Amino acid sequence: MPSFVYNISLGRAVEFYQRVDGGDPSTALLVVTAITTSAGDAALKDLDTFQQIIDRTDTDEVTNTGYTRKSFNAAGLAATNPDDVNDVWELDVGDITWAAVQAGTSWTDLIFNYNRQGDNVAANFIPMTQHDFNITPDGSDITAVVNVFFRAS
Repeated sequence: MPSFVYNISLGRAVEFYQRVDGGDPSTALLVVTAITTSAGDAALKDLDTFQQIIDRTDTDEVTNTGYTRKSFNAAGLAATNPDDVNDVWELDVGDITWAAVQAGTSWTDLIFNYNRQGDNVAANFIPMTQHDFNITPDGSDITAVVNVFFRAS
């Protein structure tokens, strides 16, 4: 479950997920990024792009050798529907693994972003959810076990 949902994605996270899953547009991606930050959640949740997040003096995208942004396209997402029995809608992805991430920057959070353009431009990433993820890389694999990255109820 997320630490918080970015204000720009309130009420839209399911839409963004479904757009990627449905290939609308065909370039749409769900992009997972790792950051290191000392900023509080309240300072970040008002920002509208991933570029605005990493432009802050107290927040950076991690740069460890072995780290890359992880992307999911339509083929990598499962169709999702509301759970009418429990009156919720949950979004999930499989576990995410980074291989042999070298020491350097400690990770504090993961951010799930929507990217309509399908490019690697941080200004085009709309942040959806942020998750506490305190990891100190040491050369081993890092796996984020994602059970539910967003829940609407």
